[in-house]
Amino acid sequence: MILRTGAALLALVAATPALAQTPTQAELAELVRAQAAEIAALRARLDRIEGQQALAAAPAPASAPAQTPPPQVAQAAPPQVRRTVPFAPQLVPPGPADRDVAQATAARDNPSGVTTEWGAGLPVFHSADGVYTFKPRGRILADVSSTFGSRSDTRNLTTTGMRALRLGLEGGVGAHFFYQMEADFSENEVDVVTAFMGWRNRIAPGIDYDVRAGHLFNDRSFEGSTGSDSTPFLERTTVATAIIPQRGFYGIGIMPRLFWKTGHASLTVTGDRVDGTQAVSDGRTVLGRAHWNPVKTDDTVMHVGIWGFDESLSSAATTLTRNTVIGGRFNGALRVSTGTLLGGTGTTGYGVELGGYRGPLWVMGEAGRRNARLDGGRSDFVSKAWSLSGGFFITGDLPPYNPRLGSFGQPKVKRPTFDGGPGAIELTGRYESLDYTDLVTGGEGWAGTLGVNWYLNSFTRVQVNAIHWDTDNRSGAVTGADSGETVSARVAVTF
Repeated sequence: MILRTGAALLALVAATPALAQTPTQAELAELVRAQAAEIAALRARLDRIEGQQALAAAPAPASAPAQTPPPQVAQAAPPQVRRTVPFAPQLVPPGPADRDVAQATAARDNPSGVTTEWGAGLPVFHSADGVYTFKPRGRILADVSSTFGSRSDTRNLTTTGMRALRLGLEGGVGAHFFYQMEADFSENEVDVVTAFMGWRNRIAPGIDYDVRAGHLFNDRSFEGSTGSDSTPFLERTTVATAIIPQRGFYGIGIMPRLFWKTGHASLTVTGDRVDGTQAVSDGRTVLGRAHWNPVKTDDTVMHVGIWGFDESLSSAATTLTRNTVIGGRFNGALRVSTGTLLGGTGTTGYGVELGGYRGPLWVMGEAGRRNARLDGGRSDFVSKAWSLSGGFFITGDLPPYNPRLGSFGQPKVKRPTFDGGPGAIELTGRYESLDYTDLVTGGEGWAGTLGVNWYLNSFTRVQVNAIHWDTDNRSGAVTGADSGETVSARVAVTF
């Protein structure tokens, strides 16, 4: 852009020889204004590409050591002040549907022709006037799992599976309207997952909101709110998989969310997930979550969260039977089971989250409880689960924590392998417990997991988990105490 301005100046000089000697102040001022405008547009484009337009000004780089001043003018160095950050620079830039209103406004107000923004696997397209934004989306998660050591051969299985195989799109119109849709093909069937439209705006400086309507992903628990392509382990914790509404992770409804500098809160009201059943009324689920970062600096964050839900079940969905993953998703015989449980009328669940990170080390603890209401005056069925997880990036990268949403996202790898670097390498560990023994037929179990994640770049990673599991089921094909090991691996691409 600066070269174009210089070319314009040379053309003006060539066209007007007298100007080469004595340009007028008005002509010089016009050239300066044009150059300043192009520089501003260039900066805006770079900000959008790097996702840094919302960052506070970084400290100036250190200059060469200055000479020691004379004793009579020497002054004490000012105390160092930690700079707080409004969002995590270690995350990839958000797509059109996940941007806040400031980021969306910047993209709209700085048009520079039709542009293509590359940042996380696939491009973001911007119209010439900056009004329309569009991005294709996709997710490929391929797993292999092998279980051994069980006393029952029915559990000693080696299997493969697609954890996710998604295609979708997202976009926006102006600074306020946005949309997103994805379909999953992982079970060789088309399954609509995320599908919504929304509106975002600013209430006051530092306070934003958005409202989404459509087929919505739950905002519930730390890992329950983290996408399957961003979880630090191959499977979410037992809190996320067991303390959950009967309809699962999705439902059709509305979700207003409020964001401030140190946290967010959401309220979701939905019916059932996408289905073809309209002969009876849907169930109803009301779900709320809030998180707060009481400590938030460049390299340290503390996370506190709370959530809860209440659901009234449809007359067509009164079965509360659960068979919950404990040693890997792709072994259908390895589950903690409630046994057959019919006649449910509703459930209420709640949980807490506490954790954070300091430099490359992160820790997160979660606990939850779910009460299932039964008809005929029977006692409620109670599910309990808790987990403690942690990780450490030996390459020095910061954990991909998203303080806007209180969940994990995709990391912005400092030294990608495709640029000759090592990528980001993370060591992880987790202990989790699940208890269904409030039922006569209910089981219990626990698992300890060690893992390693290798992020080749911001959208490609390899994961390996080694799990020792222990179950004690009172019903099903394998009853009584049993234990063993599962080794699982995943290759994942998200774009």
